[in-house]
Order: sequence, then structure tokens, then C-alpha cells
Amino acid sequence: MAIFPPNPQMPPQPAGMRVPVAASAIAADDVKRAAALADRIRARFAQTLVGQDHLRESLILTLVAGGHILIESVPGLAKTTAAQTLATSVSGTFKRVQCTPDLMPSDLVGTQVFDFASQKFTTQIGPIHANFVLLDEINRSNAKTQSAMLEAMAEGATTIGGERIALPKPFMVIATQNPIEEEGTFALPEAQMDRFMMKAVMTYPTADEERRMLALLTRRGSDVFDPAQLPADQVSIRDVEFLRAAAKRVHVSDAIMRYAVDLAATSRGAGTHPIQGLASLVRLGASPRASIALTRIGQANALLKGRDYVVPEDVKSVVHEVMRHRIVLTFEALADGVTADQVVDRIVRTVPVP
Repeated sequence: MAIFPPNPQMPPQPAGMRVPVAASAIAADDVKRAAALADRIRARFAQTLVGQDHLRESLILTLVAGGHILIESVPGLAKTTAAQTLATSVSGTFKRVQCTPDLMPSDLVGTQVFDFASQKFTTQIGPIHANFVLLDEINRSNAKTQSAMLEAMAEGATTIGGERIALPKPFMVIATQNPIEEEGTFALPEAQMDRFMMKAVMTYPTADEERRMLALLTRRGSDVFDPAQLPADQVSIRDVEFLRAAAKRVHVSDAIMRYAVDLAATSRGAGTHPIQGLASLVRLGASPRASIALTRIGQANALLKGRDYVVPEDVKSVVHEVMRHRIVLTFEALADGVTADQVVDRIVRTVPVP
């Protein structure tokens, strides 16, 4: 018997198989460049929107993290203006779709049209084929159209006449919706809600913010947002791709990953510190996409704050936006007036911060 066992041999790698390599650390110059690009987008928001700083940051974080965002509020709180400001701050293509109950999937993704000259069908793509798509009042569209939206958001492609057409990159959906209790709305299915990386909820402005808004409209001379009147200081598509690639190289420690997993697992009745009685409030907890979103948003948050590593506050500050639409409450909780934000508050207080 040999005193020292032989070194274990690595199994042979199949031809063409690559061993995954850890992402390289982000350079200090790249961190500074990312912060400067974010400041350019914030400067554009300052010319179109008064207040709503939290919504502005949620939009920018979702853009950098490479996800989709859902904005909810009652009518008249500038949801569309905020979405248009972000979309037009980038030099990519932008399309706006006003959702209605009679909107059909072909109106969104496109259709095939017969060309009598060539005696062949030609594909006419729809407005979903753009870098930035604003789906205004998404919960007014019917289930058939929502399924087409889900395919585009989940797969990054659409199917027209059996032909699969890839969407342009980067691709981002900015959807707005009125509260479900409003007249003429349809609740979005859980599968589609889960595809949104963040859900922002807008509140009424303060009296001072509303006065500043009136002053802005008076100086502008128009109540309608016109992107053509803004300075042509747009961020390029290559800049957006740089921001997304840089965010993925921000360091995330094992402790931060465990924290993100613990937050999501606690909403499902598990985690390191289970909440007693949570099953009577939550019918369906957050999926693993929540922990993925917490990590990705945490990386984007750290990058825009000038750091190349994630701290717990980068994740903790966005828990509500990431998890509020992924938690399905029980009928008893809804009858008692319990909200998803209250459940998230309890989760954040329970899970220890690393």
C-alpha cells in the first residue's frame, strides 16, 4: 500500500467543452464611467419629472441590471412620462403601445401579409420589436395578448406565422398599470408578474412637488412631454451594453448571496428564521427569480454608487420592489387588509443582515 495516494486524475473533458472561468474584476475607470452615465440619465429626468426620485432610481437600476419593470399607480401620476424619459434617454429604438381589451397579439408582435406582386407572404413585425417598449396600462389587455407579451419578455423573441424572430438587444419592457381595483382592468397572471424584475409603486406628490410641477409646465409652455425639445445628450446602445456587462462583474460575496436566498426562502415559509403564522398570510411565496433579481439589482446598485462590491444595503434597499409582486396573499389576509409590502417589512425585520 502506497504511503501517499496518487493524485486524482481529472476526467477527460469532451471536445469543445470549456471550463467556466470566473468573471474578471471590474476596473476603477469602468466604475467611474458607469457612475457618469447614470448621472447623465438622471439629468434628463430632472428636465421632465418632478420628485419621484425612488421611481427614477428603480428605472435606472432595472436598465443596468437587464430586466423589465412594472410601474403601478392611479391615473395622472406621470407613469408614462417617467417611462418615456428613460426610453428616450437612450439612442435605441422606442415604441409605445396603448393596451386595450381589443388589442390582439398580432397588433403587438406583428403578422404575415400577402404580397400580390410576389404572390408570397411577407412578415410585418410589430411594435414589440424595439429596444425599449412601453406597454401603457398593461392590465387592460386581454389574456391572449398578455401571453404574447410573456413570450417576448421570457424568451427575447416572438413567433410570427411559425417563424421565430429574435428581439433586438438590449430589450427592455416598461409596463404601467392602474391598481387592480380600477374599472376595466384584468389581473396579470403570476407567471407574467414574475418576469418583471421590479415593481415600483408611485404615490401622490407633496404640495411642494406639485407646485414645482406646475412651474415646470409653465416654463415649458406645454403639458405634453416632447422628447425632441430635450438636449440631444443621449446614452448610446453601446453604453447600455457596457453598463450591463460591468454590473455583472461587480463582486458578490457568499454572505450576500445567502442573504438574498434567505429573504426569498423566508417568504416561502422556510429560511434560517421562519416566521410563525406566515402560512395564514402568504399563499405563494417568492420564486428563485427573486433571489436572482436581488443579486442583479444589488450589483447594479453598487456599481452606480461607485463600488466594485455589493454590501447588504444594496440588496436591502430594493427588497420591496423585487418581492412585492411575487408574493400572493391568502384570502384571509386580503380580507383583513394585509398588503404584500407589510409582509415584506416583516421578512426584512426577521432575516438578519450579514
